[in-house]
Amino acid sequence: MTTNREKLNNVTHTVRCAQAVLQYGVGAMIDFPDQTLMTASPEFWNDQIDVIHDERLEKALGVQYFGMPGGKANHSLGISYVRFPQWYFCPQCRRFMPILDWIKEYRTKRKKVPGDYDYNMKKPYCTECKKDLVATRVIVACEKGHIDDFPWVAWVHNKNLNGSKDICSNPQLTFGTSPTASAGLEGLLIKCTNCNARASMQGAFDKDIFEKMGDAYKCTGNMPWKNKHTMCDEFPIARQRGASSVYYPKIASSLVIPPYSNRVNLDIEKSKTYHECLIKMEDDDDAERKERIRKQIDNWSGKIAIEISANPLTVKNILFRKWEIIQQENYATDSSDYRYEEFQALTGQIPKNDLLTGDFITEDMDVNQYHIPGIERVTLVHKVREVRALTGFTRINPPGASDLGKDTFGFVSSKEPDTSWFPAYEVRGEGIFLEFDKSQLERWVSGCPEVLVRSKIIEDNFKKSFYGGIIAKDLSPQFIFLHTLAHLLIRELSFECGYSAASLRERIYFNSYKTPMAGILVYTAGGDSEGTLGGLVRQGYHDCLPHIFRKAIANAKICANDPVCITSNGQGRDSLNLGACHSCVLLPETSCDEYNSFLDRALVIGTFENKMIGFYSNYENDIV
Repeated sequence: MTTNREKLNNVTHTVRCAQAVLQYGVGAMIDFPDQTLMTASPEFWNDQIDVIHDERLEKALGVQYFGMPGGKANHSLGISYVRFPQWYFCPQCRRFMPILDWIKEYRTKRKKVPGDYDYNMKKPYCTECKKDLVATRVIVACEKGHIDDFPWVAWVHNKNLNGSKDICSNPQLTFGTSPTASAGLEGLLIKCTNCNARASMQGAFDKDIFEKMGDAYKCTGNMPWKNKHTMCDEFPIARQRGASSVYYPKIASSLVIPPYSNRVNLDIEKSKTYHECLIKMEDDDDAERKERIRKQIDNWSGKIAIEISANPLTVKNILFRKWEIIQQENYATDSSDYRYEEFQALTGQIPKNDLLTGDFITEDMDVNQYHIPGIERVTLVHKVREVRALTGFTRINPPGASDLGKDTFGFVSSKEPDTSWFPAYEVRGEGIFLEFDKSQLERWVSGCPEVLVRSKIIEDNFKKSFYGGIIAKDLSPQFIFLHTLAHLLIRELSFECGYSAASLRERIYFNSYKTPMAGILVYTAGGDSEGTLGGLVRQGYHDCLPHIFRKAIANAKICANDPVCITSNGQGRDSLNLGACHSCVLLPETSCDEYNSFLDRALVIGTFENKMIGFYSNYENDIV
């Protein structure tokens, strides 16, 4: 990657903000109409972002703010990309070489031609055939997150069909198919026209193929999104460039809740003075420095109050709260305390004056009108803002539970250590929150020993999995029940309110220890800056939700894959599900808190052998 950047076509090379953070985030490849590019690290596009804040998430991730890519209309360049993979071939003459060689050829032949001379050949094409070049579909990646082009030159000489030979002085490759071989990998033929070496792609995707070929084929440590290389002792693995295992993003999300969603709070975060004092708040290692900051907050609050036309005392109190959050330790999004703050806001434990301002507006409903057993609170969330940050990614193996990749082998941060922000985007939407009676859930578990047996199977399978020995997780029957029920409700709501299942998300609130909670939030995962139109909230009123609830329970009783599904002792990733498959419970993974794991509809509606073990086995299923 060079520092010489050029603006690409705004129509053909545009991605949505959410895509630039999720599936096409830092280190991911994206197929544009004329070439394949990789999203560069944020250090290359930090002047093309909108600054957004969520002070809880900022503290949890150790940053000062978040950057939403390409939000401003006056951005001249947008976010940055690098060309990867580097190898392209011409579909007509079948010549196969790195993009730099294609550009060199282009410059030699076009430099003397007046008119449309494009120094960097933004649209790669063959100057002889006038055909658009095609990026190679095969790359190599290692478990430490490095990625590089397949070693084409070394492969064709090492795997020469007539015996291995040394790499010639001037390799000239062609890429084609063998007329006599089958349609498999052995039918893909690489030739070196300079020395007549020929090799098929047979065996290229074997996991240990490069290890067998020797140390010369170890990972190159290439990090094209950073324009860097590092030492690596791993052997790479060949993958199709579009394979899901090439890029696993790690997203940390947080709801912006009161008092952090207060309108004055939001105005403070947008002020120029706030960004100046935020940097100084971070630098308070000694007691003398802390005392100096206490005195400076008076000065800062006065300046900000004038800038945003607010009460100086109110601004001062908010600045002190923000500073106290910065001082906290062991504050992470996967901690029970972090979720409990959201649970308190959703259950009305925040003063109404705070709830009815800014980006968090709720309405408490009369639960007696719903007649749904086990539910003790229904809250309609008319407005909510969620911030989602890309903290990093892994390759080959999926990421663990930690947002910052702690104890996750091969986790790659999306930013450099001294960069004070993560790429992120925000969505505004609406939701339905259901709080469950914890005492009823406890009586259900104590009265049905079989539910403990089923949850123990999932727990044992989790302990045997890759991450089971690294992280601890409460896989009690209550949690599995709440998680499965959330999936069933999302599937049913997607039919009733018009949103696709991928547009809805779940958020599970469960803890049985120092901060007991049991609840489900189903909310929209998209929406413009003004929020959504109320379609989901409308389904939460007492004339709609009970009907949807009954249909969700009734549809869970039978799966198209029964009896195989409900009698399973482990299915899905690492056998972390029991009675749950794509026909009955699973959702798009972006909608699920747990990547479609820890699900069992038997804990909701029972099994064929024992129909009464489900929490809602006796629930009326007549559809009104």
